[in-house]
Amino acid sequence: MRMFPILVLVFLVGVLPAYAQSDQANPPTPDRSYKLLSEDEDWSFLRNPNLREDFWDPIKYIALRGGREDWYLTIGGEAREVWEQIGNDNWGQQPYMNGYFNERYMIHFDVHYGKHVRTFVELKSALNSFRIGGPRTIDEKKLDFQLAFLELGTWGNRIWIKLRVGRQEMDYGSGRFINVREGPNSRLSFDGFMVKSKIDSWQVDGFAMRPDLDKFGFFDNAPDHTVGFWGVYAARPLPRKHTLDVYYLGLNRKEATFERGTAPEVRHFLGARIFQPAATERPGLDFDYEGTWQFGTFGSGNIEAWTIASNTGYRFPTAPLKPRFSVDADIASGDHPGSKTLGTFNPLYPSGRYFGVLASTGPGPLNFMDIHPKVQLEAPHGVSVFADWIFQWRQSLEDGVYAIPGFLIRAADDSRARFVGNRPGTEVQWQANRHLWFQGDYAIFYAGSFLKQTQPGRNLNYWVLWAGYKF
Repeated sequence: MRMFPILVLVFLVGVLPAYAQSDQANPPTPDRSYKLLSEDEDWSFLRNPNLREDFWDPIKYIALRGGREDWYLTIGGEAREVWEQIGNDNWGQQPYMNGYFNERYMIHFDVHYGKHVRTFVELKSALNSFRIGGPRTIDEKKLDFQLAFLELGTWGNRIWIKLRVGRQEMDYGSGRFINVREGPNSRLSFDGFMVKSKIDSWQVDGFAMRPDLDKFGFFDNAPDHTVGFWGVYAARPLPRKHTLDVYYLGLNRKEATFERGTAPEVRHFLGARIFQPAATERPGLDFDYEGTWQFGTFGSGNIEAWTIASNTGYRFPTAPLKPRFSVDADIASGDHPGSKTLGTFNPLYPSGRYFGVLASTGPGPLNFMDIHPKVQLEAPHGVSVFADWIFQWRQSLEDGVYAIPGFLIRAADDSRARFVGNRPGTEVQWQANRHLWFQGDYAIFYAGSFLKQTQPGRNLNYWVLWAGYKF
């Protein structure tokens, strides 16, 4: 957390002198889409009554001060209902079919006090019923603040800077390291400080945070004082619709557990990502490539870990169903406990969906190698179909298999088998209109030689039905 004053100084020195030359912002292009981060939505265009066409438009822009269009309130929210069923979770460690019902309700209030001051408050309620063994903290949160921050900043089109203080969400890049945990019932939040800026083509964020400890009750979440998380994340567009991300991240955990044991962990990340979105007008190639190196200390020893991730695809937007064919090829380092250097890669706060439709259970991106072909189709009337098949191995035979959040779920136990298993899956989604959507997922994880040797090694099956509404 001591990094934050340094980050603020860097941003102030680099941005404020240039701000004097900033351009005035052009009127925003109306965008009615709902964002993963609701604070990124901008409904200010609804100050023009002629643009109001939706049932919810009157509460998306509520004027707060006569003669000042930049003083306004936006209200929004969502409801989501999910039936989830898992058989043989952890490949038979829970050898039964566990079905349960999750409910999520969220509402937010975004208040703009002119161009330089803003407050954003979002409440969440996550409820769970029928789960054998009771709800997990990712399943249930009676009522709490998901977001509650104050934002102060300059205003401009080409150059600006903003300071946010309070409870926040973060989502960067492909979501492989920092994600809001959208799949589980209760989303992830952080408490701390963030400096956001735009410097010509660069968008740069610097932050110092602590993740919130999830609890079940009413307004009882609090920052985890055993974990410090800080960093700088920068992104800019490149020619030919490419995007470049570069970042430094830091993590300090008073107690971290891997196959080799438990000790304090201080870890630093240096990484880069280059990305080109899927073709929208004529057939074309798209890709998402990322590499990260980690170094630091684990107890009295050192850390050296790494990952390389790739997604390469080709889309035919002019063909029937607009198919996109792609393949992921990923690798993340594992450990050799006999050495003095921890080699297990730490994925921080990853998006489970990056790893397929069986994302809320099964192995995560630590000590792994995978090949992951995918097919995506767009049918008429807002229907989309996604199918994938992932094949996964251990990168180090001396390290175990970890869950997506990073905890060990199957120790190596002297097994020399590398193959963890394979899982085909499919997902069908219907976007009925801008607000209402439905989705169904089904997948099976076929246990490989490593799981069968270390026992239990049963096949894991999973299906889930979703319904959601946003406004």
